[in-house]
Amino acid sequence: MFQKVGASAYRKDLHNIIKLCDILGNPQRDMKFIHVAGTNGKGSVTHIIASILQEQGYKVGVFVSPHYIDYRERIKINGKLIGKKFVTRFVSENIEQFKTINASFFEITNAMAFAYFKEQKTDFVVLETGMGGRLDSTNIVTPLVSVITNISYDHQQFLGNTLPLIAGEKAGIIKPDVPVIIGETQKETALVFIKKARQTKSKILFADKHKRGSGLKTDLQGDYQKKNINTAIAAIEELRITGVEISNKAIKKGLKHVASNTSFIGRWMVVQKKPLVIYDSAHNEGGLRELRKGIASLKYQKLRFVYGTVGDKDISKNLKLLPKDAIYYFCKADIPRGLDAYELKAQAAKFKLRGEAFSSVPHALKAAKKHGGKNDLIVVAGSVFVVAEVLG
Repeated sequence: MFQKVGASAYRKDLHNIIKLCDILGNPQRDMKFIHVAGTNGKGSVTHIIASILQEQGYKVGVFVSPHYIDYRERIKINGKLIGKKFVTRFVSENIEQFKTINASFFEITNAMAFAYFKEQKTDFVVLETGMGGRLDSTNIVTPLVSVITNISYDHQQFLGNTLPLIAGEKAGIIKPDVPVIIGETQKETALVFIKKARQTKSKILFADKHKRGSGLKTDLQGDYQKKNINTAIAAIEELRITGVEISNKAIKKGLKHVASNTSFIGRWMVVQKKPLVIYDSAHNEGGLRELRKGIASLKYQKLRFVYGTVGDKDISKNLKLLPKDAIYYFCKADIPRGLDAYELKAQAAKFKLRGEAFSSVPHALKAAKKHGGKNDLIVVAGSVFVVAEVLG
């Protein structure tokens, strides 16, 4: 499982997922997909699109990663998690094949999602990439619309150490004659997408230049959701052009009920008011920039930051982005990839970030709450698994 152990779980080609789908009778064929990639925002965009389609009355499958509490969060239909019986049956029936081809955790989960959505006769599937795009195991489908939210630094050891290289990997989901929505126009990456779209003869639209979601409201918190709304609405408009019936009423209702319709969690979650406690799974440069903007928009007496991260990548750029005026509660998520809290504290000190190290995420949060006054702000961030431990 990549999220827990890192590089050893990553597959750099599509051979295994193709074999798995062949074994299963290629359930992904003849299904209607919206394929979503990007460094930040792809989870929000995925769930917004799904919620709107649900409000129109469609049966909508969602495939996302990673999960927070329950593995089944990765595979949902109209917000309901995949059934436990299907998971156990699928694994027991195919376990020997998994072993034979040495399939990864993500490949197995991806194949399971295809099989489940096929069996349940979904009308649409909103399919989120796991990492990158070109070699991501989701990239064996031909969608109605492709979506790339934005490009930031993350997983450079796999995707490349420059924004154009990372964009090139994400651009791998652009398919011949399939329209593609780019969420944000970035000077370092725009030409990469334009060139790829020309090669595939795909219509390309930069959502931030059109702002079709301007003025629309959502139940998702965080000012950065405005970008994600624009991106999602641009994708919805393209679906309309392809002949998919989606009313303005469904768009408005879908935006207002994203969390309840799709069971979406993990981003800018306000879990307590006095003191104000916010959980956010921001873990890379793009996500932390948006988190910092959100923090700057709030009024508080002291900022108390519960922070943990992984140990298998350069975190110096992330540490540069963290607020200097915060009191830090450094911690390590209970996964092998987690960076030791005392090592994190030492690295953070180089960037004038001060605080104490704690033995676990729950202990760090407990200390922050104990010391926090009613007018303080407590933020938990840095890793999906850090947030998962306080959610659970």
